Amino acid sequence: MELYFLRHGLAGSRSRWVGPDDERPLTDEGRARMEREAATIEALGLSLDVIVTSPLARAYQTAEIVARKVGLLDRLVTDERLAHGFGVRELRGVLYDHPGAVVVMLVGHEPDFSLTVADLIGGGTVAFKKGGLARVDARDVSLGDAELVWLLPPSVLTK
Repeated sequence: MELYFLRHGLAGSRSRWVGPDDERPLTDEGRARMEREAATIEALGLSLDVIVTSPLARAYQTAEIVARKVGLLDRLVTDERLAHGFGVRELRGVLYDHPGAVVVMLVGHEPDFSLTVADLIGGGTVAFKKGGLARVDARDVSLGDAELVWLLPPSVLTK
């Protein structure tokens, strides 16, 4: 399996946002950057089977921009498990819910993604910047012997 972990794009400041944090959206700059990233993701030709996103506004907006660019709006799925406290156990559940999916993009948050990827690969420090994208390969849904293939910062994806 190929698992792509995409951290949401640049969102407004938590301290300036009035309202529930779950509704905090991407900034105009964040949207523009994600449009450029989506073009790069399309050029990578990832052959995604499904895009699974956190329901939080900034993650959903990020996933929608990518899904639209790669022509997969019909395969964009919102999953509460990516909202708060996402980890390897939740990842297995998501993957079991999409049994035919071999190439999966997950769109979510920090520190969950860094901790999850580190757990999958047996330790180490992984840090996702906003808009960062990682590829992790695993043999199957058991997620044993997972390998971090690459981790791209947004500065590489927005060129």
